[in-house]
Amino acid sequence: MSNLNKALLIGRLTKDPEMRYTPSGTAVTNFSIATNRWSTGPDGEKKEFTDYHNIVAYPIGKRNLAETVAQYTRKGALVYVEGRIQTRSWEGQDGQKRRVTEIIANDVQFLEPRGSAGGGGGAAVPTRSAGGPAHDDIPVPAPDDAPRDVDPDDIPF
Repeated sequence: MSNLNKALLIGRLTKDPEMRYTPSGTAVTNFSIATNRWSTGPDGEKKEFTDYHNIVAYPIGKRNLAETVAQYTRKGALVYVEGRIQTRSWEGQDGQKRRVTEIIANDVQFLEPRGSAGGGGGAAVPTRSAGGPAHDDIPVPAPDDAPRDVDPDDIPF
């Protein structure tokens, strides 16, 4: 039996990304995104819930994903993140054991054009991921162009 560890998320950055360098000079960018989901609350009514995800981006091959994310995204930017889930443990300086679960990104796609109102911070945000595969050429509709209702008979599969 095979194993699979894959996370696919679409959400908005909760703060500006933070880039730092390891002692060997490798760029590492940390950021977090918020995703929304609908579920039934304790009172039986449908409610919207928000989940927060810690993301870490490193250089991958010839793509410098860490620097690209730090340069082209800002708080509020809508992004697609693909990666794997990882939990780390360590002992803090106070002797307390600590744990963090994060997504190690292997692809980040910017889902809004530069200067859009969704929050890219006015930075020049590319509309495709940095060096991503050819399937990134699929256009993402602008919020005003997105279909509002879908007839199940119109779905081709």
